[in-house]
Amino acid sequence: MGLAYVALGANLADPVAQVLAALEALTRLPESRLLRTSSLYRTAPVGIRGQPDFINAVAALETRLTPQSMLAALFAVEAQFGRRRDFHHAPRTLDLDLLLYDGQIIDSPQLQLPHPRLHLRAFVLVPLIEIAPDCHIPGRGFASAWLSAVSMQQIERLERVVP
Repeated sequence: MGLAYVALGANLADPVAQVLAALEALTRLPESRLLRTSSLYRTAPVGIRGQPDFINAVAALETRLTPQSMLAALFAVEAQFGRRRDFHHAPRTLDLDLLLYDGQIIDSPQLQLPHPRLHLRAFVLVPLIEIAPDCHIPGRGFASAWLSAVSMQQIERLERVVP
């Protein structure tokens, strides 16, 4: 069994409900088991201004899927939620990113592990560290060491705790 970390984000169509429903959808991934989920966080969009804030979370899954199969399964969940890829940083009903998988380093056109920007985004680092305080990012060190690099990014933990 491998250990995978997945980032979830949404800023359209009731994003809190979207992220909670996506967490439920992760429980139905084949050959996988949801282990932990972070709290929900509100963050400003990155890249394009004038769009709604995002709701973000991170989930840890135990899985027998390969990283490539996990990525395909995540894309299928996004499609079920109406995800469109109209342009880079576009608003979205759901965004699922495979962040880490068992410490593997993969650099292919389809998949990069660790996720190439996870250490630069508070909306990923903060919920990741919440559920995996000693998380190590291959080639970058401990995730917690990168918190100072994202300290100027606004992130707000929502009072509602993910079940």
